[in-house]
Amino acid sequence: MIEHIVIFKFNEKTSEHEKKEAINQLKSLKQKIPGIVDIQAGLNFSDRSQGFDVGLTVRFEDKQSLEEYGPHEKHQEVVSYLKEIGLSDIIVVDFEL
Repeated sequence: MIEHIVIFKFNEKTSEHEKKEAINQLKSLKQKIPGIVDIQAGLNFSDRSQGFDVGLTVRFEDKQSLEEYGPHEKHQEVVSYLKEIGLSDIIVVDFEL
């Protein structure tokens, strides 16, 4: 199993509604992309976040599933939306369970 963790930072013009829509779109990828075992996403409430707004964890069956996820059309549609609403930075960590 592979754990994929991403934290997102948006600019100050990004609304809470847009962030919640981003979360919904991210969660919907489980039904659209093969190889996803579990996916969770939510708004960050920690004051230790260094400005990062949204967290995402995706559990994949294997490394190949992770490799296919990145360029997948449905994933790229969500990435486009994130950029459109003001994505300004991300941090990504991938590790094997």
